Amino acid sequence: MTTPISERLDDLDEARDSGRRKMDWAIQHMPICGVLREQFEADQPFDGERIGMAMHVEAKTAVLAEILAIGGAEVAITGCNPLSTHDDVSAALDAVDGITSYAERGVDDEEYYAAIEAVIDHEPTITVDDGMDLVAAIHEDYPELIDTIVGGAEETTTGVHRLRAMDEDGELDYPVFAVNDTPMKRLFDNVHGTGESSLASIAMTTNLSWAGKTVVVSGYGDCGKGVAMKASGQNADVIVTEVEPRRALEAHMEGYEVKPMAEAAAEGDVFITTTGNRDVIVEEHFEAMQDGVLLANAGHFDVEVDLDALSDLAADTYEARDGVQTYEMADGRRLNVLAEGRLVNLATPIALGHPVEVMDQSFGVQAVCVRELVENGDDYEAGVHAVPDRLDKEVAEIKLDAEGVDFDSLTDTQVEYMDSWQHGT
Repeated sequence: MTTPISERLDDLDEARDSGRRKMDWAIQHMPICGVLREQFEADQPFDGERIGMAMHVEAKTAVLAEILAIGGAEVAITGCNPLSTHDDVSAALDAVDGITSYAERGVDDEEYYAAIEAVIDHEPTITVDDGMDLVAAIHEDYPELIDTIVGGAEETTTGVHRLRAMDEDGELDYPVFAVNDTPMKRLFDNVHGTGESSLASIAMTTNLSWAGKTVVVSGYGDCGKGVAMKASGQNADVIVTEVEPRRALEAHMEGYEVKPMAEAAAEGDVFITTTGNRDVIVEEHFEAMQDGVLLANAGHFDVEVDLDALSDLAADTYEARDGVQTYEMADGRRLNVLAEGRLVNLATPIALGHPVEVMDQSFGVQAVCVRELVENGDDYEAGVHAVPDRLDKEVAEIKLDAEGVDFDSLTDTQVEYMDSWQHGT
């Protein structure tokens, strides 16, 4: 049986103090969550709700969990990646009234899923997920809970892809908001958050420069666009690989070289996958790579780089630096994998995830989606739902107000014009 993190740490007081400091620093720079925290504390919208969460348990996520608890919920949380939890933050969360945290860094697969089951044992009425492992586990192993679940919210691209596939198969039995796809999340978190945090984590883990390097970015969705843009901004040469013709054309029109991975493999110094799919970099690509390349994944799961094939090819493997595993080929070439092929911006030893201000927007959307489920959950049938535009705009307006930014409004005449089909030339 999985126990809360507080029962597994040796120096609990020190861990809680350290985690609390990280949370307090984050909330200073999260004005959206700050405003929602005040509203939730006053209104208690989640009174009587049990919220199950499977997310990257670090300081920004902790702020979200805490404001849900302050709003009256009983919260149970665990990780959504074995290497992204900050144990001190998990311990600090576990000390908050109304929150139980099971998240711990470095767990194996069995321990990882046992912690998800521990969250499910709280019989959540709402789920907040990052990658869909929690939703999948409920449907596969605890279907008897579904009738009492109001709905859920999904944070990331991979999770939304999985949910849509589940929905198309007729297997998703409660409503879930696709938080990843709404503008206040997608345009900022995926582009700027993934771009900045992935490159920062790689640079800090390796102590290497971007200038003059050839960076191969696999996938030109929102995350890939962010990585390519930020790498180019740090004076790297960028090659994009894509399977979708319109995205390949978009990357070409935006000034990047676009090549198949079979060609790019021989040219790249750094490879960053952002596709959400498996087997993006495989044996034939490893065989073509130069000595000293860096292999990093900024997609959700550790399947984009075929590490089994790489291990089979290697004559030797060793840890070159904290968070860097070197695979030495028989011909002497060294291929370096960061963070065991897991999310490089969250799973390296020094990783901090997306910038605080970016996650304020994403978690603001998560919070208002949870509120929407409590207030209007009966309006949503089972399946994947877009975040209502009014909620996305609400979060944007809170952010603009906090930044002191004014913006225009449509006049009544403009509204009438836009809503009419009768105005011609």
